[in-house]
Amino acid sequence: MIAFCGYANTDLVVSVPVLPVAGARVQATAVDWGDGGMAANASVAAARAGAEARFAGVVGTDRTSEAFLGALRADGVDTAWTALTGVLTTAVVLVTPDGERSIISQDDAVTPDHVHRIALATAAAGGLLYLDGYRFPAAADALVDTMVRSLVDLDGCEDPEAAQRALSTVDHVIVGRDLADRLFGNADHTALAADYDVHLAVTGGALGWWLHTPTGETHHGRALDVAVVDATGAGDCFAGSYCAELDRGATPAAAATYAGIAAGLSCTRPGARAGAPLRPEVLDLMHRSPTSDEEPSCA
Repeated sequence: MIAFCGYANTDLVVSVPVLPVAGARVQATAVDWGDGGMAANASVAAARAGAEARFAGVVGTDRTSEAFLGALRADGVDTAWTALTGVLTTAVVLVTPDGERSIISQDDAVTPDHVHRIALATAAAGGLLYLDGYRFPAAADALVDTMVRSLVDLDGCEDPEAAQRALSTVDHVIVGRDLADRLFGNADHTALAADYDVHLAVTGGALGWWLHTPTGETHHGRALDVAVVDATGAGDCFAGSYCAELDRGATPAAAATYAGIAAGLSCTRPGARAGAPLRPEVLDLMHRSPTSDEEPSCA
C-alpha cells in the first residue's frame, strides 16, 4: 500500500505558443480545466500500475472537491484517508506546443500534524508514504519516530536546507536534474546518496534518469524516443510508478526503469493525469524496447 500525502488541485491549463516573459502579452490557443496536483497525479499513476494507492491530501466539502475525489476513485485510488478540512486549490499550467510548461500553484492545507497522522497510519499498515517537496523542512519533524518507509518528490522545494532535511529523513528521493543543480550545486550525486543513506533518483527528461544508491552504485536509463505532446505530470507519473514498483517488491533500479518508461509514455498524451499508462502497456514496451540493463520486476 502507498499513501500519497500532498497536493490535490484543479488545473487551469492554458496552451500558449511560447512561455511568456515578464511584461509580455501572449495569446492563448486553448484553455481547459482538469484534475491535477502532484500527489493526486502520482496516486493515479500508481493505481494504473496495479498498486494499492491511497490519496491522503486535503480538499473541501464542496461539489468540486467531491467530483475530484470521485475521479480518483474511478481510477482505483482509495480516498478514505483524504481530509475534508480545507479547499481544493487551483494551479495555472502554461503549456507550449513542444510540451514545455510553467506552473503557478496555490498553497494547500496539508499541515505537519496531518503528515504525522498519515505517516503513523501508513507505518501501521506496513505501507510506503509519498510526500511532495513542498512539505519540507516541516515534514522532517513530522516523520520523527514514525518508523514509516518514505519517499519525497522534491519538485516544489526551492530551499537547499529543506532539501537536505529531506535527504536525511526519507528512504527515497526523486528530483529533476535542473532542480538538483539548484538545490545541491556541484555536489556529486553518488556521494550524496551514500552520505545520506538514501536512494536518489535524478530525472533528466530527454536525457533519461540516474539512480544513485546508498552503496555507491549508479544506474542510468535512457528516455523513450517519443513525440512529446504534453510533459505536464510526467514527473508525477515517474514518482507514482516508482512507488508502485517498490511496493510490488522490485529493486529501486528496476522500479526506476519501469517509471522512466511510464513517464515517457505519459508525455505522448495531453493532461497531467490522463496520460499515465496501464501496467501492461509499460511492460510490453519494456520487453520490446528496453531502455536500460535492468530487468522488469515481473512479467
